[in-house]
Amino acid sequence: MNIPYTKLNKEQLIKERENVEAEYNRYKDMNLNLDMSRGKPSKEQLDISVGIMDAVNSSSDYVSGVDVRNYGLPAGIPEAKKLMADMLDVGTDEVIVSGNSSLNIMFDLVSTAMIKGIMGHTPWCKLDKVKFLCPVPGYDRHFGVTEYFGIEMINVPMTANGPDMDIVEKYVNNDESVKGIWCVPKYSNPQGITYSDETVRRMAALKPAAKDFRIFWDNAYCIHHIYEDVQDKLLPILPECKKNGNGDMVYILGSTSKVTFAGGGISAVGASKYNIADIMKRITIQTIGHDKINQLRHVRYFKDIDGMNRHMMKHAELVRPKFTLVLDILDEELGGLDIAEWIKPNGGYFISFDAMEGCAKKIVALAKDAGVVLTGAGSTFPYKKDPKDSNIRIAPTFPSMEELETAARLFVICVKLASLDKLIEMA
Repeated sequence: MNIPYTKLNKEQLIKERENVEAEYNRYKDMNLNLDMSRGKPSKEQLDISVGIMDAVNSSSDYVSGVDVRNYGLPAGIPEAKKLMADMLDVGTDEVIVSGNSSLNIMFDLVSTAMIKGIMGHTPWCKLDKVKFLCPVPGYDRHFGVTEYFGIEMINVPMTANGPDMDIVEKYVNNDESVKGIWCVPKYSNPQGITYSDETVRRMAALKPAAKDFRIFWDNAYCIHHIYEDVQDKLLPILPECKKNGNGDMVYILGSTSKVTFAGGGISAVGASKYNIADIMKRITIQTIGHDKINQLRHVRYFKDIDGMNRHMMKHAELVRPKFTLVLDILDEELGGLDIAEWIKPNGGYFISFDAMEGCAKKIVALAKDAGVVLTGAGSTFPYKKDPKDSNIRIAPTFPSMEELETAARLFVICVKLASLDKLIEMA
């Protein structure tokens, strides 16, 4: 049973720090070179999809009477539209299948809104002020897109049920300069939170002051479960938006980048028919068609959404032991010390860790000095500025089990060391 550090006097804290520092120095002497900075699939995860390379060959037939080798079908081949529509919980006439990156789609959507405008509305670049709501902690690449275009980002705290909807409603319903909100609604990055039904319904019932307000519903981890018997359910948002007369308010994004090959998958955007038509005006100018051979490859390999879900259980078998290992080490080493909190997710790619206020940057720096690279402190907030300097995103999937155990045990030592320094300073 760990004794809470907050119960120790200054002399005890100093003695404990000496012991922890000795452990830390032993790890430094190991000359480690481990990287846990991004949520990347491991080689073993990539290997389970290698059969997709053989799903299409020179004797493969075509689909729907279409020669996938040629130009055309910029919205995607029908079978791929069906597959991705089922993944995103939209109709086949409400989806566009794109290239390998949903982030690319999001960038293009924001770029088009800035330069051309959405559905005939004033281009955002011609407005005095454009703002986005950013649930935090959140996905750094989302924040990078809006920062790139000079859009002002507003922090919205995450709760156990999703973004604080009182704050979301206050901004969206009253401020015409608020044009969008970033959302990772299922197994959120980094906390692994799935939005509650109430949150989805309140999001769908927003009454935006801006007629061109959009929810960027990045459902990146919609089928990325860790456990077979415990899986979060997310209420589909598009039908809820339609019930409230807000059918045009949401863009739903997803891809197979962490289903098959990272960077070699297919992506899609789901939206109302009017949004689809608006997006297609750009796409038909931008490209004569995306990689239909890759779309065919995915259709041949998975056949349908059930095939894709079965495939994701293979991923779960590989990532579950890694999440369990890290969570067990956190419980064992930090449980009861009263210096940190963390969330056990049911899916996704990350473990969200909250250290004592003012300690995250120091923990990440200590780990780096000892040979373990973590996601930069502050990365889960707009402008890389965590007001509390507390949140750290742990990415367990890429390292081997042996490397992961070493990295996790060093991590808890860094947490203890930074926390002790803070408590000694305060004593």
